Amino acid sequence: MVDIGCFGKDNDANIYNHSVIGKGFATGTFNIPEAEKVGDSEELPYVIVSDEIFGLKTYLMKPYPGNGLTESQKVFNYRLSRCRQVIENAFGILSALWRIFRRPIKAKPCNVDSIVKACICLHNYLRLTDNAHYIPQGFVDTEDGKGEILPGNWRAIVENNASGMTPLQQRVNKYGSDAKVTRERFEKYFNSKEGAVSWQLKHVRSFGEDFATAIYKKINY
Repeated sequence: MVDIGCFGKDNDANIYNHSVIGKGFATGTFNIPEAEKVGDSEELPYVIVSDEIFGLKTYLMKPYPGNGLTESQKVFNYRLSRCRQVIENAFGILSALWRIFRRPIKAKPCNVDSIVKACICLHNYLRLTDNAHYIPQGFVDTEDGKGEILPGNWRAIVENNASGMTPLQQRVNKYGSDAKVTRERFEKYFNSKEGAVSWQLKHVRSFGEDFATAIYKKINY
């Protein structure tokens, strides 16, 4: 699903909340898989991965805010950032390979909607039919055996060309107790023997106190 057509000045969280996609997740009308057991005993739901701008929900996970975080919370934020890297790569591919996104599109709003939809459909088609040529090796971010991020070639293309895509607007959101408990359950699993990755503590401890800023810079270069 894709939602296109809102004004750039609008708040991104409000756009999401009022979209068909946002409403579908909120009302449970999408065919989302049921929660599954992971590890020895923990059962966790399928969730959307987001950044700080969106409100924490039982079905939408965002990082812990602030600098005075526990090591366990920093591990959660690090693990969430690794998931968000996939999303960043998706937008990076569009910006790098479809030149029209490298600057603001000069067209009627209705035509802009059609252009974006066409690019997304063509992107999906090429991923399915000619992925090796469309996205060659080294084009997207990868991760080595020690958890170090190896930047993809799309970053250099986007950096050298002014992209028409704008960053998300930051906003503080409130959340309910159920959402808080769900995030804590993910935090517990990421710090457990079954859910941990071998290098996560090394990464978290190397960032120091201002972990949120450090990890943001690391994944955005």
